[in-house]
Amino acid sequence: QVQLVESGGGLVQAGGSLRLSCAASGIIFSINTMGWYRQVPGKQREFVARITSGGSTNYSDSVKGRFTISRDNAKNTVYLQMNSLKPEDTAVYYCTASKYDRTYWGQGTQVTVSS
Repeated sequence: QVQLVESGGGLVQAGGSLRLSCAASGIIFSINTMGWYRQVPGKQREFVARITSGGSTNYSDSVKGRFTISRDNAKNTVYLQMNSLKPEDTAVYYCTASKYDRTYWGQGTQVTVSS
C-alpha cells in the first residue's frame, strides 16, 4: 500500500512563497505520476500540477508561471514550490500518487494566503 504525507502548508502573505512536500511510503515502486490538487469549500477539487517519474510536468493555467512541481525519485518525494501567492490560492492542497490501477491521496494540508 502507499501512504502520502504532506508538509509545508501554512499561512503566508500575498506575494510570498511556500514549498509543499509530499513523501510517499509503502509499496512505491509502481508509482508513475505524482501531483497536487486543491479544494476550497463549496467548489470542486481542482487540478494544480503533476509530474511523471520521467520528469514531464503539467500545470493548471491558474498557477502556471508561479508554481513549480519537482520530484526526487530517490526520496520518493514530490514538491510544489509556490511563489507570488495570491489570496485565491487559499485551499486545502492534496498530494496524489498514481499507479496503473489506482490513485492514492494524501490527507491534505491547508494553505492560507492573506491579503
